[in-house]
Amino acid sequence: MTALTAAKRTNIVKVVAASLVGTAIEWYDFFLYGSAAALVFGSLFFPKSDPVTGTLLAFGTYALGFVARPLGGIVFGHFGDRAGRKKMLVVSLLTMGLATIAIGLLPTYASIGLAAPVLLLACRLVQGFAVGGEWGGAVLMAAEHGDAARRGFWSSWPQAGVALGNLLATGVLWILALVQSDEAFNSWGWRIPFLLSAVLVLTGLWVRLSIEESPLFERAPVRKSPLLEVIRRYPREVLLAMGMRMAENISYYLFTVVSITFLTTYAGTSADKSTILTALVVGSAVQFVVIPAVGAVSDRVGRRPLYLAGAIGVAVWIYPFLRLIGTRDAVPITLAVVVGLLLHALMYAPQAAFFAELFGTSVRYTGASVGYQLASIVAGAPAPLIALALLGDADDPHLGAVAGYMAIASALSVIAVLVARETARTSLDHDRT
Repeated sequence: MTALTAAKRTNIVKVVAASLVGTAIEWYDFFLYGSAAALVFGSLFFPKSDPVTGTLLAFGTYALGFVARPLGGIVFGHFGDRAGRKKMLVVSLLTMGLATIAIGLLPTYASIGLAAPVLLLACRLVQGFAVGGEWGGAVLMAAEHGDAARRGFWSSWPQAGVALGNLLATGVLWILALVQSDEAFNSWGWRIPFLLSAVLVLTGLWVRLSIEESPLFERAPVRKSPLLEVIRRYPREVLLAMGMRMAENISYYLFTVVSITFLTTYAGTSADKSTILTALVVGSAVQFVVIPAVGAVSDRVGRRPLYLAGAIGVAVWIYPFLRLIGTRDAVPITLAVVVGLLLHALMYAPQAAFFAELFGTSVRYTGASVGYQLASIVAGAPAPLIALALLGDADDPHLGAVAGYMAIASALSVIAVLVARETARTSLDHDRT
């Protein structure tokens, strides 16, 4: 190995590590809200409602965080394509951290009445705005520093950061569930994971400030309006990215967020919340390890075959998944979550490189972010609400309706993948004129 090769490898490892750490912290913050919405926010911020309605209202504020994500993608994408990827990654991490810490300090409905859910909503919107700019920057830093032969592998590490973020969020809640009574957790324990974000954000900022800017960005022409360029030159790619996200995004929130509510509200169980939290910890840990491996495989076999397998797989698995959760037994519940997240990884691992390869360098941050985040509004945002509405009465949930919902989403993703061209091993140094 020559000195130059060694230096390049050291640099890409450093960049990937920074993307991984920062992404994990941002998604820790974002996922923490979803888990808390399923566990305690209904009673703390919407206490006048029955348990199911309170949870639905909590998920309503959860969903609104997704509405802010495309705006974040547009704003951060604009400045990321004009001022640089690195600067926007620092700003997005700091913004997310402040919003999450604020949630941990919020008074509840019992203290300030209606102002409590309003403030909760405001914090959630800021979270959504920040995470809307995070994904594109983290993925592009890894993709644009890496080489074409291993781009799927390097780009998948920020995706693994999402699994790590969920692992951290769920892990903290799991530990608290073990060491605290339900009364203590509902009273003040739920605040601890949100306040811990301060330590994580400071760590992430230190790591991100130490990396170099993307070399491809520094060579690319600067567009006056990246968004208009994307609309004019890459509308097909934006639609394809949105279509591919349907199965991936919806399945993830069914396997993680909805599974908590299904066990605690619909499965007729007296088991405490640590059962599903344990399963999610195990599933997220497995997914964190598997995502880079799947990313590496996508460099050899292509992005499309793996994505297709994942999109079909989650549609087939969702019904057995809900049946296994309904057994109220730890082993089947863990199996359900692990298999679901493995199937999700078949889509999520190659997705980063796939989306980055669809767009030209000068508008890549905007294009990838807009396609990714717009899909969140119609996919991940309403997924818990739609799933709970389809399940219906807690005494007689309609599992087949949720399975049908997942099948429709998967069909849309399969069509999008079949229409898209294979992009593995193509150059990222390109632009449309």
